[in-house]
Parts: sequence; structure tokens; C-alpha cells
Amino acid sequence: MFALQGINVLDLSRVLAGPWCTQTLADLGADVWKIEEPTKGDDTRSWMPPEINGESTYFLCCNRSKKSVAIDMKGPEGQAIVRRLAEKADVLVENFRKGALERFGLGYEQLSAINPRLIYCSISGYGRTGSRADEAGYDFAIQAESGLMAITGEPDGSPMKHGVAITDIVTGMNATQAILAALLAREKTGQGQLIDVSLFDSAVALLANVGSGHLATGGEPRRYGNAHATVVPYQLFDTADGVLALAVGNDLQFKNLCLQVLERPDLWADEQYQKNRDRALNRSTLIPALAEVFHERGTADWVRLLKQAGVPAGQVRRVSEVFSSPEVAERELVAEVPDRQHGTLRLTASPLRLSGTPVRPPVAPPRLGEHTSQVLKRELGMSEEDIRRIKGSS
Repeated sequence: MFALQGINVLDLSRVLAGPWCTQTLADLGADVWKIEEPTKGDDTRSWMPPEINGESTYFLCCNRSKKSVAIDMKGPEGQAIVRRLAEKADVLVENFRKGALERFGLGYEQLSAINPRLIYCSISGYGRTGSRADEAGYDFAIQAESGLMAITGEPDGSPMKHGVAITDIVTGMNATQAILAALLAREKTGQGQLIDVSLFDSAVALLANVGSGHLATGGEPRRYGNAHATVVPYQLFDTADGVLALAVGNDLQFKNLCLQVLERPDLWADEQYQKNRDRALNRSTLIPALAEVFHERGTADWVRLLKQAGVPAGQVRRVSEVFSSPEVAERELVAEVPDRQHGTLRLTASPLRLSGTPVRPPVAPPRLGEHTSQVLKRELGMSEEDIRRIKGSS
């Protein structure tokens, strides 16, 4: 049995934040009906390169184990079909512009009137309230406006975005958490509810310790590149043949670094380095001294010595090295799934591990409209003739 077996999710979302949320719900066993515009589908179907035989790998990253239902929601017949699916759904996830679904008769108030148990999750750029509620939200702009970009990058360089659309992904995770909480609450109250999750809110919350530091002190956080604002030494170091990631998290680890790994008792004996606060205040002299020593050996040697001493460290890997690593194989983080067009597809697997209700075995992301007939027949009892007519009018 899967944790969300028997839960039906009506997915009206596109691109990344919403699909990331609904993919997690599908991993947990929910039946996800992904509603797509019939002629082009989800925007990410056309986002390439990279691609595999003309199919976007971007789309593949966040749509496994779903059913694609192609319906034109701009017309009254398509809107009526989606409304009927909403009557049978437990959860609806959408990321339309404010007011768009209300004009289709598919807003929260309209649908909760016919399905009071419906959990309606609305994902947007800036939230459904406030002066910017009408604006669309894009990860790149949100990273800039939330402060995330200002604290990322080299100290004297330009602000930098994260390597993936991090605010979309975190918003999808937050939406999943809220939906699971709402499902638990519904068990107690019998009622669904409206969930309002935004990229901006999620990004501001993601400032974490940097945000709390500013709120408490009023100071303006700055960029530290690959170093840490608070914990020192916690950054990259060049070695004789590559790059080392060193993560000294406490004073004992720093002691072990100096005495057991670097064989530099003088650094540990220096009072200006013995406590983390002092190391942070005196990083301008400590880091060059460490950098000089790390140049003397190769990365693999340093990683071996650091692990022996209990000092956290790792090598900087390319993506290809990650997916060929023993850890990925041991944790089964790549799933090879059957696919009627490609034979098999290699996908990143769900990271969730539950002993009693494991995630469902992944299924290849659907082609556009692949499950239209199946879902409309099974859920709404529609005939082949009705389905052919709908497809013909799209």
C-alpha cells in the first residue's frame, strides 16, 4: 500500500513549482490527473535542449507517474469536464493568474460549493493577496527580489542565481507539506480548505539564518562566495590537483584538522582561531594559511585524511560523476523505467524513504493527452463518441 493510495489529485499546474508538488503526491501513491492544453501541453514540453528524440528532459524531471488528460479549458465544455473531475478530486493544484479560473467557473469558492472536501492549492508568484497578487512569478526574478541572489556569488562579483530554479522547487515542496497537513486536518473536520503558497514567500523563508541575522541585528548580509558567513573554515580550497570542499562545523573538528590532518599545532594553539566566533572574525589570516597547506596534496589524499580524522569534507564533482558514483547506486537514486517510445528512460528517483508505505515504483512521464480516454471513461463514465467529439473540437 502507498501512503496516498485512493487520493485523487486534479493538476491544473504547469512548468515547475506545481508539477514538482504533484509529482511528489504521485510518488506517494496519489492518482494525478494532469490537465493539459491539447495543442502544446505543459510549457516545459517545448523547453529544450537538452532533449531525447525531440522530447524535453525538463518535462521529464517533474511529471513521472502522472496521467495526461488533454482538455481545452477555454471553452464551456472543457470547463464543465474539469468541474466534474473536481467533484471527484481530493486535491486541486493550480498556478493560473489571479482570477483566471474564477472566470472559468473553477475558482475555490465555486468548486468548494460542489465539493466541500476539496483541498485547493493555489500557487503563485507573490501570493493571492497583496499589491502584487496580479503579477506572474518567475524564479529568476523571485531570486533577485527575495534577497537570495544578493547573498549568492563571490564577494566582489555580481549577484548570482542558483544553478536550478530553487524557488520553484522549494515552493513545490512547501505546497506538498501544506496539502499533506490539509489532508490530515480533513480527517478531523471533514472539510477541505484553500492553500495559498507563493514563490516569493517561499524564497524569503529560504533566507533562513541570513534572514534571522538581519532581523535581529539590522545588518546587511553580504556575499561570501563558497565560504560561510558564520562557520569558519567552511569553504572550497584548491589542492594540488583539484578542489576540496571543507566543512569544519565545530571547534573539535578544527582541532582535529590542525593536529591530525594538517599537522599544524601552531594554528590550533593560536587563541584567535580556537573558537568559531574568533575564526570568523579572523578569517582574513586563517584562510590564506590553510590554503597554502592544502596546495601540498591532491584532493583524494586530503579527503581520505579528513574522513579518518572525523572532519567533514568532499570533492567537487561534476554531474556526470555524481550519477556514476557508488552512493547514487547504493541509494537507488536513478530509476530505469519502461517507455513505449524510447524503450527505457533513466529518471531521478524519489528521495523519500518510508518503511511501511514506500513510494510507488516510478512510471514514465506521459505523452500529451495519453490518458484522456482512460480518465474520462473511468471517472466520468463518458462514451467513446463523446471523447472523440471533444478531441475533434480541440
